[in-house]
Amino acid sequence: QVQLVESGGGLVQPGGSLRLSCAASASILSINAMGWYRQAPGKQRELVAGITSGDRTNYADSVKGRFAISRDNAKNTVYLQMNSLKPEDTAVYYCSAEKLTPGGGIDAYWGQGTQVTVSS
Repeated sequence: QVQLVESGGGLVQPGGSLRLSCAASASILSINAMGWYRQAPGKQRELVAGITSGDRTNYADSVKGRFAISRDNAKNTVYLQMNSLKPEDTAVYYCSAEKLTPGGGIDAYWGQGTQVTVSS
């Protein structure tokens, strides 16, 4: 079992910045991939950014050049730095983790979510 706790959400004006944190209860070195998803009202949950155990990253087209995902293995924490925020970035942001099982499957874990609101 891996527990994920997000923090850092809030209200910010357009053009502003926020940094989200996701603290894991287990060593993230044992986790194959971690990511940030978001879900806006009336929309499906979408991948925002992901990072693998080998530090390979990927981003949704809508956030490329504005958001950056990173990890601190010593703190078992993954971050999402969000710059140049837009109203359309408003959503609940969720941290996720995928861990391979001994049987070759994948266990997925989710945090409780943190609200990000971009508004003037």
